[in-house]
Amino acid sequence: MEKAIEHKDKAFTSTRNACKVCTPLGGSIVFKGIEGCVPLIHGSQGCATYIRRYLISHYKEPVDIASTNFTEETAIFGGEKNLFIALKNVTKQYNPKIIGIATTCLSEVIGDDMRKILHKYKLDNKEDETLPELVFVNTPSFMGTHVNGFHDAVWALVNAFATSGTTTQNINIFPGFLSPADLQHLKQIFTDIGLKTIMTPDYSDILDNEYTGEYEKLPKGGTTIEELQQTANSKASIEFGYVLNKSNSKSQTAAEYLESTFDVPRINLNIPIGIKATDAFFETLESISKKETPEKYRKQRGKLIDAYVDGHKYVFGKKAVVYGEEDFVIAMISFLEEIGIETVLCASGGSSGLLKKVIQEKVNPKHTININDNFDFEEIAETCKELKPDIIIGNSKGYYIARELGIPLARVGFPIHDRLGGSRIKHIGYEGTQALFDLIANTLIQQMQDNSPVGYKYM
Repeated sequence: MEKAIEHKDKAFTSTRNACKVCTPLGGSIVFKGIEGCVPLIHGSQGCATYIRRYLISHYKEPVDIASTNFTEETAIFGGEKNLFIALKNVTKQYNPKIIGIATTCLSEVIGDDMRKILHKYKLDNKEDETLPELVFVNTPSFMGTHVNGFHDAVWALVNAFATSGTTTQNINIFPGFLSPADLQHLKQIFTDIGLKTIMTPDYSDILDNEYTGEYEKLPKGGTTIEELQQTANSKASIEFGYVLNKSNSKSQTAAEYLESTFDVPRINLNIPIGIKATDAFFETLESISKKETPEKYRKQRGKLIDAYVDGHKYVFGKKAVVYGEEDFVIAMISFLEEIGIETVLCASGGSSGLLKKVIQEKVNPKHTININDNFDFEEIAETCKELKPDIIIGNSKGYYIARELGIPLARVGFPIHDRLGGSRIKHIGYEGTQALFDLIANTLIQQMQDNSPVGYKYM
């Protein structure tokens, strides 16, 4: 049962099953997308172990994340000593180019001054030729979600390395929290249209790696330090998402920082899921490159429209519940509007306060949507009982809701812990949209087929 908590004349409902993950987890994913970088969690061993286990279960790849291993003594006297030991150990064992440090609730609560501590460490070890670059991001989980940690870590890296120089023809791409398959697809699109890009972060190979028979401490791939430095000199920046890390009104995205500091124009787009959003993306690329979209993508678009026509009668008028990261939910609703599925509930664990405003302004849905941020899975389950949706769309954490209510779950986004291929799910572009459309249509068809009193083999 819900437990109302009274605080300063306001009633709050306690979170029972959060529809979000911890902030340093998002920062760790970003650091994994940087060449030669080892993420280091400044807090307890349990935080690092939880993040490692969570990411390994989704990506099915080794994920090394170090820890400063807080104890009761550290919590009282501060984490400087533990951090220094951890930095030396990580440097010795991995010989990294960068150590990306993400703080935790505990290190933030006790007030460790990371800037001061790391400055002291660099001074103490200035003669050490093996000293890696050190970048930190403040990621207390009481101040946001994994998405906040993700975007704040991207900002921290760009802020640390971007250096003014000669303007290049490079295009910065800040894709946000997408799958490795999405990042690989994005890189192929830019290559096909003839644009050089700097993608930050780029974990497309690191978190979806080939089998070599040998364990790699630092898998090949990722955004390089040189590329991070050159982000200040790019022709433009493309940034996917509207909410991003705006739960804090003072927060700044990496693209906003480059625009305000180095005059690199920022182009802000919806995550390209669905025909409308993908069209806007390709129109932007045409405007930048002064080239037409390659024929292969025109054909992909045409085939997607054909699929919409073929599957229309199976999806039109169905009711859906969508949950996940705020920007992902916004993009998914826009796509569902295209194919005639009515979103009756969208929910996110994010607490930016912008979800409803952005959906109304950027999506302008035809139907009234029950829009909720700062929602947990127990609240989603209770609302589903009232709204009686035909399908639930989101990560595998909603499985128990689908099972209890007998509603099919289309697994997309992050995390996918009860199926293989979480890193290989493609969501974006015409190809990704095609895969999503097929998944949703076939999920609905299977539900009808499994519950048919007579059974059938043809549609």
